[in-house]
Amino acid sequence: MPPADTKPGRDCPRCPRLVAFREAARVKQPDWFNAPVPSFGPAAARVLIVGLAPGLQGANRTGRPFTGDYAGVLLYDTLLRFGFAKGVFEARIDDGLTLIDCRITNAVRCVPPENKPTTAEIATCRDFLTPTIGEMPNLKAMIALGAIAHYSVVSAFGAKKSKTPFKHGGKHMLGELALFSSYHCSRYNTNTGVLTPEMFRDVFTSVRNYLDA
Repeated sequence: MPPADTKPGRDCPRCPRLVAFREAARVKQPDWFNAPVPSFGPAAARVLIVGLAPGLQGANRTGRPFTGDYAGVLLYDTLLRFGFAKGVFEARIDDGLTLIDCRITNAVRCVPPENKPTTAEIATCRDFLTPTIGEMPNLKAMIALGAIAHYSVVSAFGAKKSKTPFKHGGKHMLGELALFSSYHCSRYNTNTGVLTPEMFRDVFTSVRNYLDA
């Protein structure tokens, strides 16, 4: 049975490989968060951003999505530019940054080895993604960062993957909700030019235009 809420417990036992990795990290780095990372931002928001999974030295260390590693630099800078955040992003959970009309979650809540969750782990954690989406009464747009997040959202809605292919800058309607997709804002993608800041901002321009239409 799916869980009754959107929040896996600190010692969620559902994925044995991730549990073992988490327990080893707690021994090695006892001061880190080392637990399923909760969503960040108001449930009343109209926008939900879905990432892949916590980074080992990012969200897994700090306890806030995209906080503490490079991926968050571009993401939060973009959110600030487009009015989806206020404050100053300093890559710390206590930096005072707040989200406006926007929420961030991950397709997989626990850090996976080598940042690569298995198909089974993605499916298992969808039991948390689906109710996270469902508890947002004003949700109008979702932004999937990367193909794994994209297809996990598609599966959460019971849509056919063949009819909703991943494409950077793509948009699909899932019922009354719009799904926008982007390459993940990882250091690898930005360093190799797969994703430029301009390409990333173009996606958020589309989202802002959609909300304002």
